[in-house]
Amino acid sequence: MKPPHTEVSIPLQPPGRGAAPAAQPRDYVLWSLFNVLLGYALAYLGCLCFPALVFSIKARDCKVLGDLEGAQRYGRRAKVLNIICSLLLVAAVAVVLAAVIVTVSQTT
Repeated sequence: MKPPHTEVSIPLQPPGRGAAPAAQPRDYVLWSLFNVLLGYALAYLGCLCFPALVFSIKARDCKVLGDLEGAQRYGRRAKVLNIICSLLLVAAVAVVLAAVIVTVSQTT
């Protein structure tokens, strides 16, 4: 007597990976932290960059809690503030370099 025929299906992907996952919003925490630390290292400009770090942490918290809309909202705010802070820091570095060059050229 033959055993009954049973079909065995082997999934090609691990469970939970069949559908494309929703894109996770970015939180920009590392960028914010870099801006804050560099801002304080230069000339206390870190206080201007601190709100970007706050919004980045809020975005990460929302992402962990599953609130993707809140994470996107805070992530966008953090991104805009980080762009502004980065531009301010580049301008501050340029001013400091110009001041050093002028000072050195006048002393020699």
